[in-house]
Amino acid sequence: MNRRSIRTALVGVGLCVWITVGVWLSLPARSQQPSHIATGTSGAVASVDVDATQIGIDILRAGGNAVDAAIATAAALGVTDPFSAGIGGGGFMMIYQPEGDTVITLDGREEAPAATIPDLFRDPDSTTGDSLPFFPNRISSGLAVGVPGTPLNWATALERYGTLSLSEVLQPAIALAEDGFTVDQTFADQITQNQGRFTAFTSTQPLYLPNGDVPEVGSLFRNPDIAKTYRLLAEKGVNAFYRGEIGQAIAQTVQAPPVIVDPPFKVWPGRLTAADLDRYEVRIRPPVESTYRGYRFYGMGLPSSGGITVAQTLNLLAGYNLSAMERAAALHWLIEAERLAFSDRNAYLGDLEYVDVPTPGLLSTDYATSRRADLLSQPPETADYRATPGNPLPYQQDPSPSLNTMPTVSNVEELEGRSTTHLTVIDDAGMAVSYTLTLESTGGSGIVVPGYGFILNNELTDFNTEVPHPNVPEPGKRPRSSMAPTMAVAPDGGFIAWGSPGGSTIITTVLGIAVNIIDFEMDLEAAIAAPRISQRNGGATLVDQGFEESDIGKALLAKDHLLLSATEIGAATGIFVKSDGVLTAVAEPNRRGGGSAMALK
Repeated sequence: MNRRSIRTALVGVGLCVWITVGVWLSLPARSQQPSHIATGTSGAVASVDVDATQIGIDILRAGGNAVDAAIATAAALGVTDPFSAGIGGGGFMMIYQPEGDTVITLDGREEAPAATIPDLFRDPDSTTGDSLPFFPNRISSGLAVGVPGTPLNWATALERYGTLSLSEVLQPAIALAEDGFTVDQTFADQITQNQGRFTAFTSTQPLYLPNGDVPEVGSLFRNPDIAKTYRLLAEKGVNAFYRGEIGQAIAQTVQAPPVIVDPPFKVWPGRLTAADLDRYEVRIRPPVESTYRGYRFYGMGLPSSGGITVAQTLNLLAGYNLSAMERAAALHWLIEAERLAFSDRNAYLGDLEYVDVPTPGLLSTDYATSRRADLLSQPPETADYRATPGNPLPYQQDPSPSLNTMPTVSNVEELEGRSTTHLTVIDDAGMAVSYTLTLESTGGSGIVVPGYGFILNNELTDFNTEVPHPNVPEPGKRPRSSMAPTMAVAPDGGFIAWGSPGGSTIITTVLGIAVNIIDFEMDLEAAIAAPRISQRNGGATLVDQGFEESDIGKALLAKDHLLLSATEIGAATGIFVKSDGVLTAVAEPNRRGGGSAMALK
């Protein structure tokens, strides 16, 4: 059956039958232990959630392509993983097109409203110009909400690269929201983590804290309001969101947050309007291209810092034969390369439409060669050490050099949220999607749009509060992101697509997986499962899974590295395709409750 006849079979009543009988009955219960690895030859999906992965794999099985399946998976995650992503947020989608061996990226990043000012988060009650406290006032406010990009990102991707309509790919998620899913421990834990914030809003409390209680693990959870919202998008298209009733509800919610009579903290209104939604556009951008040990890398460009920082770190590492070193010695150079790359990231990177970013210089291999002189053979002994940014300007040709001096950057700690989700899809033709989407903090702003069942983002907290800075708030500007959907082509023709959530640790997670595969010769499953190491130009290096107690961790400690333990870093997914076409899809085995990978034989 060709895709045109499949599309016809899925329209109207036929679609409903296919969804309710062909797909919905095949969904395993959430309480079942999902498999985090799957092999096949005809397509695969990997995500953090078993229901979402199943929906994506059934779209592929019915003849949809990788873009169709990715968006159906993402819509399902908006139901089952609503504290990490959803239509109230944004994200970056990377698409590989095998027919032309090309990669394109879609920028669906949230955008600052037109009324945004540089001191967006200044506390009006402060006599010294201090910003509002990050938690809970800044992250749980209308001020933090950017114009969501996810719905238009879905519609744009489907129109340009998909084979099914938005209405068709939303049907499984509609059924999932109406019929319900089984609450797992991660879902319950994330509500518990946000209980103090969620209780502040009259629209959030009854949905996620019915009768004031966290839903029990194993209970059935339904969200009829998000089903209604998805149905509006299915029937009326994204104009219902950006120029219709959903958009009007978003603007009203931001400007007058639905707080309870006596909220536990002050909730500030925001400046987002219906006109801001109407102006929003998805940007189609070229990827950041680089090479590392014969692999061709494709990363996400600005306003994501992911692709540039990954490429710059790998350029620094290219001067060292990591595979010939003892593991601790190799990881030392990874840590120090990350430190230097992040010093440049923090100094130079921002929305390219607002900031003169020296990207060619930063990505120059000659710049990397010169910058290696700044790599520390011995780590600093002080916990507050910060590396100094380099000067990439001499390593690029700029016919109109508006940026001709190095910036002055303060050592302000970045407070980028770590709740995001990543999904990876490939179809039988070899088209692949690596897609990271987010609400920013776990639970976003904590504000559910009344009657529509989805949480609004708090993405504007990704802006820096000190002025001047390349990432300062401005009207229409997109805050710098660390999301890093990534693809790489191996020297033998093999193909890898992967990514992770985790705020600024996304970049180091993607780097760690790349080094594990290329330098340490791990397979994808081992590369994703291995302990994470994350240095973001701070004194201490963040690690997880008890790495500091391992022999390698102890060796790094003996060399004066400062290791700071975290419960977990990231929850990656990826797909590896061998040169013979056999593919392996992998999701996290343990982090964030473990993920789900499925493949078609």
